[in-house]
Amino acid sequence: MPAKEPVIILNYKTYTESMGEQGRKLTWMAMEVMKETGVRIVACPQLPEMYHHKNLDIEIFAQHVDPIEPGGHTGHILPEALKCAGATGTLINHSEDRMPADQIRKCVELCRKHGLTSVVCAESVEKVKEVAAFKPDYIAIEPPELIGSGIPVSKANPDIVRNSVNAVTDPEIKVLCGAGISTGDDVKAALALGTHGVLLASGVVKAKDPKKALYDLVSLIAPKTVTG
Repeated sequence: MPAKEPVIILNYKTYTESMGEQGRKLTWMAMEVMKETGVRIVACPQLPEMYHHKNLDIEIFAQHVDPIEPGGHTGHILPEALKCAGATGTLINHSEDRMPADQIRKCVELCRKHGLTSVVCAESVEKVKEVAAFKPDYIAIEPPELIGSGIPVSKANPDIVRNSVNAVTDPEIKVLCGAGISTGDDVKAALALGTHGVLLASGVVKAKDPKKALYDLVSLIAPKTVTG
């Protein structure tokens, strides 16, 4: 079951800025900001890099998992392998890697079986309602047209966030806000709409100063004084 405090989930995607040593520095930076501010931060490194992040004192989620059991599935991602690589959770059905509903359900079931936190992305209130029936740990509402736009969904379309929160009646499922999140004001607005945190990528990963950008993101919700 997910923690109650707000969470910042940082998706590295496949940006060149998050490859190799740069990606490890990004995770180290996120860990430092988390410790200094007291805000829960989760890193989602590129899949080939995950193992190199496992010994850092920060939660590591995968960017994807496949609904498979051990066996002949060349090129697919096994839940058990994610755990071996140090992941404690995974994104599912991101707008850049959509899955049919039956596969989403299977992924959530496998995550539950193997103790992985499931974060299912949804593009609409209708999709939120559909995937809520699968009982993931988190649902991230992300209108695809706003992803990477710099225009936060919490401000551009607050109703879709508010309606998504209201559509999830199971208190065990937490709603996150994604798409266009890049500032502390965006995060504060998302929480005010009833979400439990945000899922973002380019606002930090592609920022000129990622650490400064992350400090700004948590500045209005940090239980500790932000010095960055």
